[in-house]
Amino acid sequence: MAYIMTESEYKFAEFIWSREPLASGELVRLCQEAWGWKKSTTYTVLKKLCIKGILKNEGAVVTAIVSREGYLQLKSEEFLGKNYDGSLPKFLTAFISRKKLTGKQIEELRQIIDTYEEDR
Repeated sequence: MAYIMTESEYKFAEFIWSREPLASGELVRLCQEAWGWKKSTTYTVLKKLCIKGILKNEGAVVTAIVSREGYLQLKSEEFLGKNYDGSLPKFLTAFISRKKLTGKQIEELRQIIDTYEEDR
């Protein structure tokens, strides 16, 4: 499933992710303080993200269905699929052909690969 959020929806989701669980009344107050949003604006954005399956509002408590990490992982997979036929090696090749990796970055990538191989 593709999760598409506008910039303001993503900002709102980040706000929830860093504070959940959050009572919906408290959310309204915090959004008014942070961005000057009216109650209706907060509930409109919340409803959109609930419909998209990213957040839920049950019993007047807002929580995430999709975590920040889960969302970023899905978006990364979607990006690779659209732009590189789902191939991480194709993406890395394109990336490093324009930007030289430092020794530290190369070592970090090696450690990630080694960890992945050990976990298989």
